[in-house]
Amino acid sequence: MQQAQDTWKKKIILFLISQSITLFGSQIVQMAIVWYVTLHTTSGAWVAVFSVCSYLPQFLVSFVGGVWADRYNRKFLIIGADLGIAIVTFSMILIMPYISTEIVLLSLLIAMSILRSIGAGIQSPAVNAVIPQLVPAENLMRYNGINATMQSVVQFSAPAVAGIVLSVGTLQNTLLIDILTAIVGIALFACVSLPKQDKKITSSPILSDMKSGINYVFSQKNIGILLMIYGIFTFLCVPAGYLSGLLVSRIYGDTYWYLTAVEICGFGGMVVGGLLMSVWGGFHKRSKTMFSGLAVFGIMAIGMGITQIFLLYLIFMICYGVALTTIQTTITTLLQENTNVSMQGRIFGFMGAMYAICYPFGMVVFGPLADIISLQWIMISSGIILLLMPIFLWLKTKQEMGRIMD
Repeated sequence: MQQAQDTWKKKIILFLISQSITLFGSQIVQMAIVWYVTLHTTSGAWVAVFSVCSYLPQFLVSFVGGVWADRYNRKFLIIGADLGIAIVTFSMILIMPYISTEIVLLSLLIAMSILRSIGAGIQSPAVNAVIPQLVPAENLMRYNGINATMQSVVQFSAPAVAGIVLSVGTLQNTLLIDILTAIVGIALFACVSLPKQDKKITSSPILSDMKSGINYVFSQKNIGILLMIYGIFTFLCVPAGYLSGLLVSRIYGDTYWYLTAVEICGFGGMVVGGLLMSVWGGFHKRSKTMFSGLAVFGIMAIGMGITQIFLLYLIFMICYGVALTTIQTTITTLLQENTNVSMQGRIFGFMGAMYAICYPFGMVVFGPLADIISLQWIMISSGIILLLMPIFLWLKTKQEMGRIMD
């Protein structure tokens, strides 16, 4: 019994390490491309184009990626997506010395971003579906917390590494890091054997499988509610989270120190939140953990909008990061626990699509709105909605959510 327990623990840790390594390379490349475009074009339009190309393809492909994760071997899908992304990046490295004009380079970088986003759309649902294959149900929350911690560390360190490499080297050197991390990540994951996958769907059309996934969401109220919460949460995260740099530059001063401090505190809070969930595991009632996280998240957003003291703002940002990871980890765990094994790929495809559409939509709505209305009031308003959302959901879905999620 002890040997079997040690075996699955070694497998999941090796799997999470392999995915963190490949994510590290991908994050470095994504940051490097955005910064390169920003510095070489100083054009908001170009930056917007690259942002759309980084998320929209993933949104569109996530549905198909979810079907494939249910149909085919998830290990082969993940490795294949990593390998495909690495090949695209390597091809760009080989082509770059022969590019003579800026417009051609930018066009090829757009094409690369689209292809990399497609690969992420294929990979992400399979990764989330593999975790419950390896981890017993009673340990899912803790290992999702470990995964969240590792991803937060990657997101925290990748921008710094990208900045250092770009400052002392070239864009080609930065792209090369992605190749190396892909090789290491694939090699580690190749050593992990996955339990046999229950693949019931083998010959039906992909559109039919997607339709059955949509029908499953509507027929399972708990799954639909969780996806709805995740989408609304992602949308309302934008003001206090993704526009925090804009608020800081307007209120406290446009200095690199302030912006860096905010990033460090935000990602630091996410790391603490992941560690907290991996050790604590949340309340016995999953719904209580999620609703508490939403309430704290809303209070912190309100606090960041009200305070005029920068140190207090940073404290709020740390707590904001802790709540963010708590909510994401709990929703992921609930979906893994309550989704039929044969449907998990599609459900996490929908989850990935929700993020890929709700985050850009939030930027489109709140970004321009921040030039018309005070960003502080936008943060406060989003925080109030987030604070009231647990109360509303609890009152409206108390019987359903209490039965399924506790």
